[in-house]
Amino acid sequence: MNKKPVIGITGAYVKHNEYMEGVYVHHDYHKSVAANGGIPVILPYINPEMAIETIALCDGIILSGGEDVDPKLFGQDPHPHLGPTTPERDVAEIAMVKFALENNIPILAICRGVQILNVALGGTLIQDIPSQVKEPIQHNQKIDRSRETHWVTIATDSKLFEMVGSERVRVNSLHHQAIDKVANDLRVVAQSSDGIVEAVEYIHPTTFTIGVQWHPESMASTNHEMNNLFKDFINSMVKVPASV
Repeated sequence: MNKKPVIGITGAYVKHNEYMEGVYVHHDYHKSVAANGGIPVILPYINPEMAIETIALCDGIILSGGEDVDPKLFGQDPHPHLGPTTPERDVAEIAMVKFALENNIPILAICRGVQILNVALGGTLIQDIPSQVKEPIQHNQKIDRSRETHWVTIATDSKLFEMVGSERVRVNSLHHQAIDKVANDLRVVAQSSDGIVEAVEYIHPTTFTIGVQWHPESMASTNHEMNNLFKDFINSMVKVPASV
């Protein structure tokens, strides 16, 4: 029997009250992983050294959504509309990204995840789309997260296009930050109508490394295009038995 790939999902910080706080992952992440043949494991952030040890136990990594990225990591002061940050998570995930790329561990980066992927490789972020982008569309939707809200256009020569099978797709949108200066090792493969970067791919395709700004995990159960991201991500780790 083939071993199912173990997929580490990075956790976000959550505080319910003074007695309950910790690491949180929306259930759509682990449901999408399990539905496509992976074993989901939630990864806490402790320190960069421990982060590398935990990622080494996984076959692939999902960088999940969550709080804003600390702008000091890309050389900027905080914008007035910067939201809560968790510096401990930032540095742990940057260490994860670098270790994963150096060791050919597949990465699927989602929402905040694509932002931290970009920062880890030397890029910068728009700290607040509504106040820093001219004539932006709505990127922080007011409807349920499982529902699509705007179009993105996908480069036809990209891995993302191969997965979704269409040059234009409708996506959900739950963010106020986005990629600004793109890291040299990343390529933009999807954008929204206002020019916001919606997806990137690693330019050294030794293994699966793709980041999307939307939340495919919350659409995957009813949308095959979004589910294909998880299916292809997990299939990239499945070992084909040698012929006897």
